[in-house]
Amino acid sequence: MRILHTSDWHIGRSFHGHSTLEALRGVLEALAVQVREHAVDVVVVAGDVFDSAAPSAACFPLLSDTLRALRDTGAHVVVTSGNHDSAARLGFQSALLRDGVHVLTDPTSVGTPITIDDESGPVHFYGIPFLEPALVRHLWPGVELRTQAETIAHAMSLVREDLASRGGRSVAISHCFAAGVEATRGVEREIRQGTLDVVPLAYFDGPDYVALGHIHGRQRLSERVRYAGAPLHYSFGEGDKPRGSWLVELDSSGLASVEWLPLPVPRRLVTLTASFDELLTDERFDEFGDAWVCARYTDPTPQLDPMRRLQERFAHCAAVVHLPGAAASADRSSYAGRVRAARSDAELFDAFLAHVREGEGASAREGELIREIVGDRIAAEARA
Repeated sequence: MRILHTSDWHIGRSFHGHSTLEALRGVLEALAVQVREHAVDVVVVAGDVFDSAAPSAACFPLLSDTLRALRDTGAHVVVTSGNHDSAARLGFQSALLRDGVHVLTDPTSVGTPITIDDESGPVHFYGIPFLEPALVRHLWPGVELRTQAETIAHAMSLVREDLASRGGRSVAISHCFAAGVEATRGVEREIRQGTLDVVPLAYFDGPDYVALGHIHGRQRLSERVRYAGAPLHYSFGEGDKPRGSWLVELDSSGLASVEWLPLPVPRRLVTLTASFDELLTDERFDEFGDAWVCARYTDPTPQLDPMRRLQERFAHCAAVVHLPGAAASADRSSYAGRVRAARSDAELFDAFLAHVREGEGASAREGELIREIVGDRIAAEARA
């Protein structure tokens, strides 16, 4: 059996104020083509189908069209909900979906698989929707569920218990933060509190393959436990991470192979760091004219209207960051030290400017203006 593991579609997420719906549509269409070309039997979507618990009306047609395209290839589709999804909204029409599309959002269904047969017999797909301990602990009285780690541990115990009675091969699907994973800073919206909600890898023992969601970059925690990541870049922090999905093959005895299938990137993401003038004129940046650009300029002082000016060169400049370089100085005294050493109001101004500009004080013209303003103030106070 061939299984395609994908996750974290985040339908409806914006990118620095820009809609991603059409870009995501193109990527998901490419994914459906891969499903047909590789004769995939089952597509697994491991949570965060939508980006919001209340997605806009424009998001639903994209989901419907994608599920239809995947099913038209002949593949079954198994979808679980993630922490961004509203389980109710994602699952409300599950009973109306066409045969072969399974949307698993009900916590009470944990431990009851979707079973799909191939020539070697049954394969059991155990979907574990995102489980918030405070919201599901009443479903299992007598079981201590204070953290998500404890909740996943209980869910997997139900999976193993059912699997022991059924036998055969199996796949578990979960949306969580597993131990050993490397998150992208500022990308994954944390579902942890300290280290309490990190799920130990050993909790996923049992199934032949574990398809995880929540982390936006592909990661291999073990040969049989993996994250596929998001199919589209949603942050400059993800720019160097490949987009795609895992093609998993089960033979008659279990996991046989896992292969990475890359997806197209509609528009590359780059972070450029240089002086403002270099960003505007240096020919080494010519190749990025059509990329999404995060521009970090290193001038000591902020520039006037930097976004508009940069977009004249980079039409898709989406973020501008002022990143002044540290001034080279043999004696970088602290701000408090500069203030104590100041002998006049003008020197206080200069100390402040040197502090906020990473070492560069007032220019000659600024010094003239400061002395003029301070002088006028002193004169006004003298006349009062």
